[in-house]
Amino acid sequence: MDQPKRRDKAATRAKLLDAARLRFARHGFDGTGVRDIAADVGVDPALVFRYFGSKEQLHEEALRVEIPTGLTDDPARPLTHITDTLLHDVVFADWEQFAGEHPLLVMLRSAGRPTIRDQMRQQLCEGYLPDFAERLGGDNPALRAELVGALLIGMGVMRTILNTPALHNASYEETRTLVTRLITALSD
Repeated sequence: MDQPKRRDKAATRAKLLDAARLRFARHGFDGTGVRDIAADVGVDPALVFRYFGSKEQLHEEALRVEIPTGLTDDPARPLTHITDTLLHDVVFADWEQFAGEHPLLVMLRSAGRPTIRDQMRQQLCEGYLPDFAERLGGDNPALRAELVGALLIGMGVMRTILNTPALHNASYEETRTLVTRLITALSD
């Protein structure tokens, strides 16, 4: 008698997350169905709900952005170094698990949904921006930090989604030089 095949819950859950990342990257929240994600993995759609609770919770987990650890821990680390890292991660990184796009840009495709806007706001306002504001100090540090965030996200949108010619074809190094000048101006 053949033994029934045991399902590896952790592996199935991970495969569902990977499939969701690709689907959400390509089609946004509204264009992605739970049945499609489950079909990509070859499982019953009920498993999506068992492992994640809802499509919204799956989306939130699939697009959670991990803030690089240690990036802002060292007060001696210059703000330009932090910006260099984020420029690479937000604008130039190849996020294979999201079809080559940064998860924040993937979320922008679905930003018409209030829960997704709230998720984006939370990740930015509780993640990068307070660290930038603390580093900037002086007058209006929160505003200047948000300007840095807007610069990086805007560059990511122009380079990845709109494929504007100059930014799309620019190298990390030449872009880094110009961004460093902008961040230095905001630091004064």
